[in-house]
Amino acid sequence: MRVVIAEDNVLLSSGLELLLNSQGFEVAAIAADGPGFLAAVEVHRPEVTIVDVRLPPTFRDEGIRAAVQARRDHPGLPVLVLSQYVEQVYAGRLLADAGGGIGYLLKDRVSRVGEFTDALRRVAGGGTAMDPEVIAQLLAARGDPVDALTAREREVLALMAEGHDNATIARRLVITENAVHKHIGNVFLKLGLAVGDSGHRRVRAVLAYLRHHGGGAAPEPGTARPPA
Repeated sequence: MRVVIAEDNVLLSSGLELLLNSQGFEVAAIAADGPGFLAAVEVHRPEVTIVDVRLPPTFRDEGIRAAVQARRDHPGLPVLVLSQYVEQVYAGRLLADAGGGIGYLLKDRVSRVGEFTDALRRVAGGGTAMDPEVIAQLLAARGDPVDALTAREREVLALMAEGHDNATIARRLVITENAVHKHIGNVFLKLGLAVGDSGHRRVRAVLAYLRHHGGGAAPEPGTARPPA
């Protein structure tokens, strides 16, 4: 499985390359900036990409902007954002893409190699891999109907966002699959979304909610958006 990485930290990118090569992936290219990443995607046509949010020259949002552009140029290109930061504007745009194959993990919260490679494979297969903290921050920034969710429904929503199926959620929360199904129905009802019951479609529905309630689509690269 070919991977293109956008990461300017040499130690981290080298570590990722060694790790992924040892786990059966092929790191086709490592780019240190947005233009380099876009060029590498064009040349290597990877099956999945890993992108940091902040890249040179300004270390603000170059990485995730490049990921949005790559998805525009190559619809459905699997992208796993791996960063220390939750970038609000372009993250909302990237994650609301209905094409699937999207993930957003926080570097400091990735604790196991197996979980990381499983997430990468899930994204490569068209699924999702979302850190619950990312979802929480994006939702909190929009002040929201999520407030109407019960504590249990929030737990179910967080596990859905990570990409877990009903059986896994049931095991994690020590409840029945039927209970999970009911909680999912309540979550989507309260968020005003059609009920979907499997895989990444459920998470895409949550992310569509983010797009719908986030004050409109994110601006095009190079345009400003007033602070919330």
